[in-house]
Amino acid sequence: MPSPPIPRRKRLPKSVLPHVSITDVAERAGVSTATVSRVLNGTAKVAEDAMLKVENACRELNYVPNGAARALSSRRTRTIGAVVPSIENAGFAVAIGALQRRLDAAGYTLIVASSDYDPEMELHEVTMLMSRGIDGLLLVGGEHHPDLIATMIQQDLPFIETWTLSAEHPCVGFDNVAAARQVTDYLLDLGHVEIGVIAGRTRHNDRAAGRVAGIRQGLEARGLKLPTERTIERPYRILEGRLAMRALLASPVRPTAVICGNDQLAFGAAIEAKSSGLTVPQDISITGFNDLDFAAYLDPPLTTVFVPADEIGTASGDYLLARLRDQPVLRVNEIQTKLIVRSSAAPPRNATRN
Repeated sequence: MPSPPIPRRKRLPKSVLPHVSITDVAERAGVSTATVSRVLNGTAKVAEDAMLKVENACRELNYVPNGAARALSSRRTRTIGAVVPSIENAGFAVAIGALQRRLDAAGYTLIVASSDYDPEMELHEVTMLMSRGIDGLLLVGGEHHPDLIATMIQQDLPFIETWTLSAEHPCVGFDNVAAARQVTDYLLDLGHVEIGVIAGRTRHNDRAAGRVAGIRQGLEARGLKLPTERTIERPYRILEGRLAMRALLASPVRPTAVICGNDQLAFGAAIEAKSSGLTVPQDISITGFNDLDFAAYLDPPLTTVFVPADEIGTASGDYLLARLRDQPVLRVNEIQTKLIVRSSAAPPRNATRN
């Protein structure tokens, strides 16, 4: 029985090259393969005209560098990892967007993962990123699984902690205690003494814990206490802010002001206050934290703390890139926050300011 005919291999269109090598790019650009390699790896300075020729040749030939081979030769993947507690958090999203823009301009790729505020999950995600190959890492906060920092130091992986100030590790952030105390002092100066708190969950979250600590410090400095029943911890969501405000309004002594751990919680708190027949700020004052885009457009506009999340992302990128280039770096990079006074806070009825 005759053998079946061997099917002919389909020809690729002339416009499609089955394989383009670094040699092809060098010939098209009119430079050496070593120059092409330096441009693609970013391992040394290359004259601008040569860099443009190589980049144009890559585009014309649809050349995509072999990342695995490049990583083996240079021990660099040109990839940065970032593990954030939540992708839903708008502040983290802004910071990650700024980080990606900074890295992209330097020829690096960003891979993002979420830990859901779980140290075990954070360790897992970091381990997976490291196994796939990253040159640096962004983390949020200074509270992690005990094995995490040791693992990164052992692997000599550059990393930076964000949204916090660390006494030990590289960081880009701000003093959460001081920022929350500023809000507290402002409300106390308005004459409020019955203050409630809707905080983010403080377990495994040093930023939320720091803000609660700042509120307590502000109250204690005026001889006041923060009763346990007036401190409610909730996930950073609008619905959770409503539920927490409902509980505060049901307490025997209703607070005249509520400090919220972020703007989403404050938004929910304001909705619940209005649903309960209260007017903000005449009946109850509400403050937030982060100054997200919608804060200025609420009714009334939200008094909150402005956190330049984009600066956190850009500064983090600058730090990691400098480390990878063996350039001098600052271990502590402090970002300035600012209290934004709007219409959601006012003196309580019949109050006398301090």
